[in-house]
Amino acid sequence: MPHLIPPAADLRPAAGVAARAARAVTPAGALGLGAPVRPRPGPDPGVWEALARPGVPLHWAVLDVRRGPGDRPDPVRRAGAARLRAAGSPAPVLGLLELCGGSRPFGELVADARRFLDWYDVDGFYLAHCPSDPGRLAATSRIARTLRALSDGGPLVLEHGTHPDPRYAECADQLVTFSGGWPDYRWSQAAPWTAGHPPERFCHLVHGVPGTHLDEALRIARWQGAGTVWFTDRTPCGGTAPWSALPGYWDDIVSRIGPGVSE
Repeated sequence: MPHLIPPAADLRPAAGVAARAARAVTPAGALGLGAPVRPRPGPDPGVWEALARPGVPLHWAVLDVRRGPGDRPDPVRRAGAARLRAAGSPAPVLGLLELCGGSRPFGELVADARRFLDWYDVDGFYLAHCPSDPGRLAATSRIARTLRALSDGGPLVLEHGTHPDPRYAECADQLVTFSGGWPDYRWSQAAPWTAGHPPERFCHLVHGVPGTHLDEALRIARWQGAGTVWFTDRTPCGGTAPWSALPGYWDDIVSRIGPGVSE
């Protein structure tokens, strides 16, 4: 199974199947950032510029237009993803597919996936609001297998936001097992079954993390066995997601996880 966290020495090959395969390699033990940033109300090219800077320990970045690929190609977002690739980042760009808890029809998801591949040349997919219960496991597995085939084995991240049935781990490269606010995260616990998997299989997304508690948040992630994180001081406000911009302490978190401060 391909994984997500790219090795530091990975060289990005030409576009196409070989490129997607190279961006799906994951070494063990490297804590880094998964970027769910979805700028609202309009695209922010500065986000992609920041992600592309040398020294950013980026594991993957989500590309979202309107909870999916939109109804026509977006040149600004296409340029943003291209900027990340032009900078030589080996991190895969993942098209966001909204599962709505497993209620979206299979055909709609496949159509959205094809648009992402045709319009943005994404490397893999990020499945938002993925179901967690055993009853929807078979349907999710079918979607995952289809997306693998469409993307030539590209990486998959399932965003559950909580610990799902353990068998979901067989469907994807990485599971988002926490997505929520800092007060809940401070008292959260990892499900016992996660101890049987390496950290690169899990991601935590936490909003409202004060800068003064950044070290504590990183300790929690490591203790719970998460290899990918996104911590931000942003909070949900007026319908705007906390992932709509970079954290206010962007350089600080890059310096604490990566090899150097993003300048």
